[in-house]
Amino acid sequence: MLAVRLPRSVEKRLDSLARKTGRSKSYYVKKAILEFLEDREDYLLGLARLEQKGERIPLAEVARELGLDD
Repeated sequence: MLAVRLPRSVEKRLDSLARKTGRSKSYYVKKAILEFLEDREDYLLGLARLEQKGERIPLAEVARELGLDD
């Protein structure tokens, strides 16, 4: 169990969203935390990779190899 104090303005927005969508506030809080954790983990993984020595591949080359250079 976790208790979180939110600013009143954020709580009002969360209440409104929950009412409009028929979902619980907990649903949106869980979703927000999971998305934040995934983003943060990806960021930290990227930082760790940048700190490693090794060959770098330019973005343009990666895009070309993946057919995304259009």
